[in-house]
Formats: sequence, structure tokens, C-alpha cells
Amino acid sequence: MSNHKFLRTISDVSKIITPIDSTIRFPEVLDLLIEKYDNAIEVFCHLIRNSSSSAEVLEKIRRADRDADERMALLKMYRRCVSPVLDTETTKKIRKVSTETLVETYGETFKPIEKLKKQFGNLPMEYKYALAALVGEYDTRGQLGYQLTGAFFDWFESHFNGRFIIEGPRGAGRDIELSELYPDFKGSYPCDFVVRRSTDQEVLAVGFARYDSTRGGAQSDDRTGSNANKVEKAKAFDELTPTRLKLIFLSDGPGLMHSDTWEEACVLDGQWNGRVRVVTLKIAAKRITPEWLES
Repeated sequence: MSNHKFLRTISDVSKIITPIDSTIRFPEVLDLLIEKYDNAIEVFCHLIRNSSSSAEVLEKIRRADRDADERMALLKMYRRCVSPVLDTETTKKIRKVSTETLVETYGETFKPIEKLKKQFGNLPMEYKYALAALVGEYDTRGQLGYQLTGAFFDWFESHFNGRFIIEGPRGAGRDIELSELYPDFKGSYPCDFVVRRSTDQEVLAVGFARYDSTRGGAQSDDRTGSNANKVEKAKAFDELTPTRLKLIFLSDGPGLMHSDTWEEACVLDGQWNGRVRVVTLKIAAKRITPEWLES
């Protein structure tokens, strides 16, 4: 079978997966989370004690002069304790979305202030630990993806040592838009990294990194559509403005072993006459070759 459909030739997926483990386990994680959120929990209790309505608590949390990190922690607590229908992304937009609008739309779902005063008047220590755990549940989300990207950059730089260069954020940072590389490209097309030839800086490939701890179902379906869309957009642009562009999907982690996620990777791999390749860290050297990048 040709290298176009390389993934289909792999019989044991577990052999090509890289386990990245930096997650702090329970109960050790509780001490770290209480240290991180203890002050914000105190502020939250204080706001409840000194407010006459649940809406007033929200208004005080969203004040522009409040430290952004503290505000974020308080908004997460508000969502957990007062109104689970308020999503944190909307509530943190303090300039775009007014507190009045939020109260008008969701106010009837707010837990009454009288009840909050009873519950938070003297919060037991074990409740503080539980709240810190709830609020910090997703704090490390994304970290594994950053570690995967970092490890891939390290491999790339040592493997190609000056022949090709790789650019992009190693951790959290702004994605590279395709329109920055090709001014004729219209619309949004965020990439995690770009590969250039050292001698003349020509763009040879763009890439997308994803670490799946565990995944399936709807999340996998969402991504299938989005990855297929990336390929179609690149093809359409290349027909108008011919490029050497290749697409690298760096996909790793135990979630890749889910049958639907693996099937998606196999379908994606080799598309666009072989200009699309799906790789894990372990098979990168076999798949990302100078011949392929320069073809």
C-alpha cells in the first residue's frame, strides 16, 4: 500500500501513541487547588455576605477594576454555585455584555441570595476544598496539547537541523493565520505551526496539533468536519494560487485508539493526492521527509 494511505497499514495503534502524563493525581491536586483558589473563595463568601441580591453579587464580580484572574475564578464559582446556565465565556466579556442583560435573560435561574447567605455565611473547610476542585477541574485542559507541540518542535529542529524551520507558539499563544503566509487567502484559517525551507523561507507546510487523552462521539464528529473543511479550503486556494502547501495533522494520545477517531485519521491521511499526512510523534520521522515537504 502506498505511503498515501500509511495509517491504514498500522495494525496496532497503541504502538504509535505517545503517552504524555503531567496530570497531578487526587488527592495531591486538592492542596494545589486550595492554594490557588483560597483567596477567591474568601472574596466570593464576602461578596455574598455584603450583597442584597444574587444579581448584585454578579455585578460586583464583573467590575472593571477587579483583577482579571480573580474575576475569572469568581465567575466560575458563580456558575457552579448560583447559576449553571451562565457560561463563563459570555460572563467574562464585561465590556461587550452588560450585567443588566445577563440578569434580564438568566435572572430567574439565580439561586436566591437568602439561601446563598445561609450556605456561604460560614463555609466549612471541606466545602472549600470541594469548591476549589470543581472550579479548577479543567485548569490543565490544553496543557497536554502544548506539551505535544513542544516535543514535536524539539524533534523537528534537531531532525532537520537548519534545513527547514518550524514556527508557531509552543504553548498558549496566537495561532498563525494562513492569510499572513499568503496575502491572497481570504477568510480565517488558523494554524498551529508553519514549516519553511531555510534557504528562501518558502512555506512548505502548515500543521495542526491535537492531543486526545480520551475522546469519542460528538467531539470526534465535530473535529472530523473541521479537519475535512481545512483540506477543502486549502485545495480551493491552491487551485487559484498554486503553492507547495502540505497539511500536517499531528494527532496523538490514547484517544486516537477510539475506533471513530482512528477511522477519521485514516480517512484524512493521504488526501489531496498525498499532500495531507496524519502523524504521531513516533511516526513523524517516517512520514515528514524532505522529499515529501519539497515535492
